Amino acid sequence: MTTNTSKTQWQYLEPRPHPWRQQLYIKGKRIKASVIYSDMIVNDDTPSEALENWDLPLAAIEEVIEYCQSHQELLEQEAAKERRIVLEGVTIEPSITYR
Repeated sequence: MTTNTSKTQWQYLEPRPHPWRQQLYIKGKRIKASVIYSDMIVNDDTPSEALENWDLPLAAIEEVIEYCQSHQELLEQEAAKERRIVLEGVTIEPSITYR
């Protein structure tokens, strides 16, 4: 899986260490850019509505849109891999244990 995330300097997005996921996250948050973008599409939200839903500046929402639209292949590959992992019954996210 290849990505061209290094070609653009993103102000609100950053990479996170992950064994196979390469897409970018909102800086300082554990939210993938694709989650915000998908939420906007599913709910038919405007950028103004999304910024209220996600408590992010308009520039961050616009950057998420630009990133996701320019990295569709990467996002589709990662979504397909995640579906395969789920179908195989493997847990993707670490389980939360309470003490």
